[in-house]
Amino acid sequence: MRTPKATAFGSFGYGWQQLWKYFLHLFLIFLVVAVAGFPTWGPWGPFQGDGFHTVSAGFVLLNLVSAVYFLLVFPVIKYGGDWMYLRFMRDERANVGDVFIGFKRNYLNIVLANLLVFAICGIGFVLFLVPGIIFACRLSFVPFLVMDKGLDPVAAIEKSWFMTRGHGWRIFGMYVLIFVMCIIGFVMLFVPGLFVLLWAGAALASLYHAVDLEDQVRLNQNGVAVATA
Repeated sequence: MRTPKATAFGSFGYGWQQLWKYFLHLFLIFLVVAVAGFPTWGPWGPFQGDGFHTVSAGFVLLNLVSAVYFLLVFPVIKYGGDWMYLRFMRDERANVGDVFIGFKRNYLNIVLANLLVFAICGIGFVLFLVPGIIFACRLSFVPFLVMDKGLDPVAAIEKSWFMTRGHGWRIFGMYVLIFVMCIIGFVMLFVPGLFVLLWAGAALASLYHAVDLEDQVRLNQNGVAVATA
């Protein structure tokens, strides 16, 4: 069985292979997460002629509900979707319904990890743009670590920072390439843009899978070295 390589091209290549192998499963996961994310796309409420929202009790309530949903509900589905992508990258025949498994387990860790990553990256972008980009790249493995390893928020952030050491520029380059491909895809036709997003999810999950395999090999080698010392 082919294993992924911890490179940009290796991740996109392996992601492409697995995407076609489990296309219907991954497409369904993409649709579930996309539909679940619809309430987070923007503020809700009636518009006046000048394009501004009418400030009313209903408008405030809708935006409050949207904010609560964004913080307490959508991250669970998003993390579940990322985990499902990872499982298919590993050739694990998973149940698509497991996208919602975070509501049964790890719920608090998911919500707190998402909030902590959001706060760290947000502070980085507000103060200086570059730190925000660095934080976003180095913490990109947090969803996988929370779901795959069951780590708590702080441990997941520390582990993601360690695992992405030496891969920061690679992850940044992947995000830039994904952004460019999405723009081209949506400008040309809507469907290719959606396909790029599918491929991107597979590629990022493949990169984590590859780095995780390298990490396991390194830990095993260190364990053998300690045992024989």
